[in-house]
Amino acid sequence: MGRRIIIGSRESRLAVIQSELVLNYLRRACPDADVQILTMKTTGDRILDRELENVGGKGLFVKELDRALLEHRSDLSVHSLKDVPMELPRELPLVAFSGREDPRDVLVLPKGATEIDFSRPVGCSSRRRMLQFQRLYPQARFETIRGNVQTRLRRLDDGEFSATLLAAAGLKRLGLEERISRYFSVDEMIPAAGQGILAVQGRAGEDCSYLNGYNDPQAAACALAERAFVRGLGGGCSEPIAAHATVEEDGRTLRLRGFYQNPVDGRISTGVLTGSMEAPEQLGTELAEQILRG
Repeated sequence: MGRRIIIGSRESRLAVIQSELVLNYLRRACPDADVQILTMKTTGDRILDRELENVGGKGLFVKELDRALLEHRSDLSVHSLKDVPMELPRELPLVAFSGREDPRDVLVLPKGATEIDFSRPVGCSSRRRMLQFQRLYPQARFETIRGNVQTRLRRLDDGEFSATLLAAAGLKRLGLEERISRYFSVDEMIPAAGQGILAVQGRAGEDCSYLNGYNDPQAAACALAERAFVRGLGGGCSEPIAAHATVEEDGRTLRLRGFYQNPVDGRISTGVLTGSMEAPEQLGTELAEQILRG
C-alpha cells in the first residue's frame, strides 16, 4: 500500500458526491494509494435560521475543513468553488480545478406545478439571484430558504414557496435534473463566480502533482478571472456580484461577463470584457475597474 490521501468534505449528499468525483480520479491515477473521505458538519450547515452575511458569510462552510487540513487530519478539501472565500489563507492554496459542469442558474417549481404562483414567495437566499430574477419577474417577492438541496426541495413541495432558484450543477450531480423547470441563460442571470467548478484545496509546499490530470486549464483560467473580478470590487461571497467567463473558439481568449450592485446607491452595473487566457486575473481586475468607473 502506498501513501494515504484523506479528502475532507462537508457531510451533505451533494458535497460527498463531489468529493467522490475527486476520490474516483485519485483511485485511478494513484492505484497504490489509500484514498478516503473524511466528512464533517460545518458551522454554515448548522446555522440555518439566519442570513449568511449576518453570521460570517460563506467562509462558515470551509472553516472546519480548513482546520482539518492545518491539523493534518486531511490532505485535501473539495469545495464548490462558488462557496470558497475570495481571500484564502496563504498556507491553504487551491491546487486544482475540475472541468466545469453546467454553470447556469435554474428555476425549480413545486412538484406538479407548471408556472410560478406569485401569490406565494420565491424561496431564495442569494441577493445576486434575487436581483436578476426580479428583472425578469418584477412581481416576485422573496423569503429566505437555507439548507441542503433536498431540504429546499422538500420545503418547496410542502407549499412554503412558489419556486426556488438553484444551480444546475448541483441538481445534475445529485441526479435531480428532472426537477429543473427552466434554465436561465448566462445573459439572463449571470452565475456566481466559480459556479459549476469544483476546487481542490491543499497545503502550501506539498507536492500535489498527482492532481495534474484532474486540473482543467480552461476552467482554472475562468475561475481565476471570475474571482479576480469579485476581489476587484471588494466583494465577498455574499454580496450581489456575479461573474462568468468562457473560453472563445480560438482557445486563447477569455470572455468575462460581470454584474455588480453598488452597495451605496443600489445602482446595478453589468459589463463584458475579453482578454488573454494567459492573464485571467488581469482580465478580472480590468473589468472590475471598468465597472467601478461607470
